[in-house]
Amino acid sequence: MFHADGFKGLLIFLIAAGIIVPLLHRLRVGTVLGFLLVGMALGPHGLGQLADEHPWVRYVTLDDPRRAEPLAELGIVFLLFLLGMELSLQRLWQLRRYVLGVGLVQVVVTVLAIGATVRLAGIRPPAGVILGMCLALSSTAMVMQIMVAQRRAATPVGRISLSVLLFQDLMVVPILFVVGILEARHAGNRDVLELLLPFGQAFAAVILIMVVGKYLVSPLMRSAARTGSRELIMAITLVIVFSITGAMGEAGLSVALGAFLAGLLLGESEYRHQIEVDLDPFKGLLLGLFFVTVGMSVDLAEVARHAGWIFLSLFGLVAAKALILYGAARLFRVARPVAAEIALLLAQAGEFAFVVIGLARGKELLEPHVATAAVAVAGLSMIVTPVLAALARRLAERLEPLDHSSDRPDDDVSGMRDHVIIGGFGRVGQAVARVLDNEKVPWVAFDTNGALVAEQRAADRAVYFGDASHREILQHAGVANARAIVITLDGAAAAERAVDQVLTLRPNAQVFARAKDPEHALRLSARGAVSAIPETVEASLQLVGRLLEALDFPPDAANARVAQERAYEMALLKKIQVGQH
Repeated sequence: MFHADGFKGLLIFLIAAGIIVPLLHRLRVGTVLGFLLVGMALGPHGLGQLADEHPWVRYVTLDDPRRAEPLAELGIVFLLFLLGMELSLQRLWQLRRYVLGVGLVQVVVTVLAIGATVRLAGIRPPAGVILGMCLALSSTAMVMQIMVAQRRAATPVGRISLSVLLFQDLMVVPILFVVGILEARHAGNRDVLELLLPFGQAFAAVILIMVVGKYLVSPLMRSAARTGSRELIMAITLVIVFSITGAMGEAGLSVALGAFLAGLLLGESEYRHQIEVDLDPFKGLLLGLFFVTVGMSVDLAEVARHAGWIFLSLFGLVAAKALILYGAARLFRVARPVAAEIALLLAQAGEFAFVVIGLARGKELLEPHVATAAVAVAGLSMIVTPVLAALARRLAERLEPLDHSSDRPDDDVSGMRDHVIIGGFGRVGQAVARVLDNEKVPWVAFDTNGALVAEQRAADRAVYFGDASHREILQHAGVANARAIVITLDGAAAAERAVDQVLTLRPNAQVFARAKDPEHALRLSARGAVSAIPETVEASLQLVGRLLEALDFPPDAANARVAQERAYEMALLKKIQVGQH
């Protein structure tokens, strides 16, 4: 049972989430910043300080942030899990240039810069090493929440930011390893060889998860789906997520990284869409609780006593990380506007800083006043992140006209990168374009209907006259640098020819195609299309969905039944295709 104080804290948080934060949102205060301000105002360092003089204040304040920490950590786990579901292992490999390039350079240079600055400030070792390592990492929860809220997770800014954050998550084990070595030197009671054990455990855990999990996840999900129970599907999903995150935690790795790996595995299943819908509201609430706990950790009295040094350190941290991130991004040929936005977006400290600082303080590796000031700087840097994100977008917009590296004539799209090519801009192609526009994903389309093209060009849309089944048109569309190709051509033969031409020019391309019927879908899949969706199947599924709603089925139950039938049809197509081979 919950203690009464636990219910009080939960009630205060729900009031904040349902009333206070929406009111702040009307004042153009972002959701993330709203939760942070609530934590600062109602936490033990805000109004909580008046509780001794005015006992009634206890009923409206959050006096113990430690009680909320387990639920706050769940918010981070669910965020990383859902982000992992949106990626694939193939896509993660495609991001390796940014993960191992921009991420590596940023972390190494930032650690050296902060460590040297701390040492020059006269703070005794090993404070420089510890603060350099923990402040070099950014806040995955805050940055990706902002990107998801802005529907920009799939844009170059979102993907490169995620790549850098993934590398930073991988740095958790080395950082803990170094802290362990420093502790051993300080205490003189541990063998350095003993500290190598976490690396072996971490490596074994990743291999076990990615190999064994690959063969266990799908059978478990299918067995749950056969029951038709959404509750059982969600129960199996949670078992998989928490088993993997627990294994990663035991191996000394970040549980956030474990949640991301679980998302990668479940993202390959046909149940990913239902899982995302069921988990999304809880993720938002739990992340809000995490941001409240961050706000509660900021000691306003300590900040006031050392305001000059703390704000100078805050400015120095943000400026140094921004410059280093910009330089690292440009080193790997990221466009200037994107590099500038990423630099400011990731300039804050991360939630892992609180863990490392607390651990180092407990092991007497950091002096108390240094640790307190570092927590204040880390917390304040996270609080100003929404403001930095807004400034970053404005800066990117200002730099866009000056970025001559991306200049090209209006009718030349061959230099585009990370875009989607749409072959055929009829009803289906236009629907795809609307979704991509909402998610800020660049695209270019081709169609042979001159009147349609003229109409779309008049609306300033990237639609051009041409047959997407011709090699020259695909080359002109930048097929070598496209993220995906969508074929929605009316003619069956033209669609098959387009798939052939795409895969001839780029054998590893991700091709998604509209098919006339299941037989046509099989032919397109046999030619190498990643996914071929029959029109007849989707039409029948939409008809079933409308029928169930007319029969008074709840909307979520009707959607679940349609998703189940869609999964069955896709599995049947795949089974027939395998049988033909």
